Amino acid sequence: MTDAAPETAPGAAPALKIPQEVLDHFAKLGVDPATFSGGHLGDKLGIRIVEASGDRVVGTMPVEGNQQPYGLLHGGASAALAETLGSVGAMLHAGPGRYAVGVDLNATHHRSATSGLVTGVATAVFKGRTAATYEIAITDDTGKRITSCRLTCLLRDL
Repeated sequence: MTDAAPETAPGAAPALKIPQEVLDHFAKLGVDPATFSGGHLGDKLGIRIVEASGDRVVGTMPVEGNQQPYGLLHGGASAALAETLGSVGAMLHAGPGRYAVGVDLNATHHRSATSGLVTGVATAVFKGRTAATYEIAITDDTGKRITSCRLTCLLRDL
């Protein structure tokens, strides 16, 4: 695992807890570790992965800039956060030489968020040879659940 500082300076990107062999494998393919935060879409949404393994992935996203016209967190932004987290988990579960493709995403929006950061926690519920399913809970700064999601990914060889 990469070393993670116990705390990060305010405004600094948190250290990722991604196995070094995974980082090395993707570096050989020319993949920037920043893609673990969702590539260009993740950059636009401000998604930051703070912990990642095949069992559990944790990431954050700001509400600011991801709101619908009424000032509420956009449901599509929540879905993008969920798919990013679950896909990273599925890719890590699949291992080197394989990739994950999302084939089913379900999202239930329970309440709104209007400011701060939301945090998503993707937890593996099924890790098979050809598919993986993750449950993703998205909460606001107070720990209240905003959205519940489920993502299933197919696992394919590169």
